[in-house]
Amino acid sequence: MRYAPKEELDARIGKLKTLMEKASLDGAFFHYKIDYYYLSGTMQDSLLYVPVDSDPILFVKREISRARRESGLENIVPYRSIKDIPQHVKPMKRLGMQLDVIPYNDVIKFRNIIGDVEFIDCSPLTKEIRKYKSPFEIGLMEKAAEIARKVYARVPEFLHEGATEIEVGGRMEAYAKSLGHEGLLRVRSLNYEAYTWHILSGRTGSIVSQSDSPMGGLGLSPAFPVGASFKKIKKNEPILVDFGICYHGYQVDQTRMFAIGSMPDIFVRAYEVCKEIHDRVLGKVTQGYTSRELFEYSRDLADKLGYGDYYLGYKPHKVRFLGHGIGIELAEFPYIAATHTYSIEEGAVFAIEPKMVFPKKGCCGYENTVHYTNGKCRIITDIDENIIIV
Repeated sequence: MRYAPKEELDARIGKLKTLMEKASLDGAFFHYKIDYYYLSGTMQDSLLYVPVDSDPILFVKREISRARRESGLENIVPYRSIKDIPQHVKPMKRLGMQLDVIPYNDVIKFRNIIGDVEFIDCSPLTKEIRKYKSPFEIGLMEKAAEIARKVYARVPEFLHEGATEIEVGGRMEAYAKSLGHEGLLRVRSLNYEAYTWHILSGRTGSIVSQSDSPMGGLGLSPAFPVGASFKKIKKNEPILVDFGICYHGYQVDQTRMFAIGSMPDIFVRAYEVCKEIHDRVLGKVTQGYTSRELFEYSRDLADKLGYGDYYLGYKPHKVRFLGHGIGIELAEFPYIAATHTYSIEEGAVFAIEPKMVFPKKGCCGYENTVHYTNGKCRIITDIDENIIIV
């Protein structure tokens, strides 16, 4: 068990307070578990209050003994209801609340309890500071990548003709969990969950579903319509394995290609194009290209190489992103996307995932988690990049 060091938490809260001052906030409440875990080091049922001019207070409903053991914060107090909160809070005019994720009814309850204050969305503040990963965070992500390397190395043992996609995914997950993988890939989203076992073979790789991705897969049922299915894997078809790993809350994301017997030339060539786009875009990251410029460069490159019709999906299902930040959520800042205009900055970690989808035939893709540090793009998920033929 590894706990976030107190100095780590102090640094995060210090950066948060700097942004709060710029936003003219008197204080902020964090009820969303991902963010109060990031700021406090515990995910026990809690509510974190950060005043701009004094120490934070972690209000814990359950279980306070574990919260005190896990968190490096000094002020940890029990509470049963939000009615207990005002006695610990100074009068405020501008109060930060996580308005992108907090239910409306809870906002109304807070207004009734706290009084006449102006609520300001403070989620952009935590999103901003979470873009940059500390050495402590990078260490956890490198451990996740180490697990990923071991799991992907075992995939050939799990693949055989007649095995179902979900069977392969299940065996991968069981082995990954034996190494410390926590199974759940957290996302900041309404009505969407991320699946670890994204195993797509043959035509299921061309099936689009509810997720914002080039391909969704068939899934197991209308209730779980994404990822691996009960389809049996066949010889001589592309098998895409997009299997995220989570260790101590931190995730890495990677995609590699496999086949039994052989892989059709159309997918072999497309995979090489994906790798070329991947490498050349990373080269542009180091040159200071903006997110939008990186995305447009990749799209133009796919067109030039003859794969524009298949790149990042097929019409009308193409997606408008090539990469996404990653950490304690699967999709964080920074993005490599058509609508984002910033550059990738020192300390950022992101997943880059060029993928091709061929209607009614299948898909292929190549993905890595990358740390941008010292002016270079360092691949954390340094797994065998070749197509693996079983």
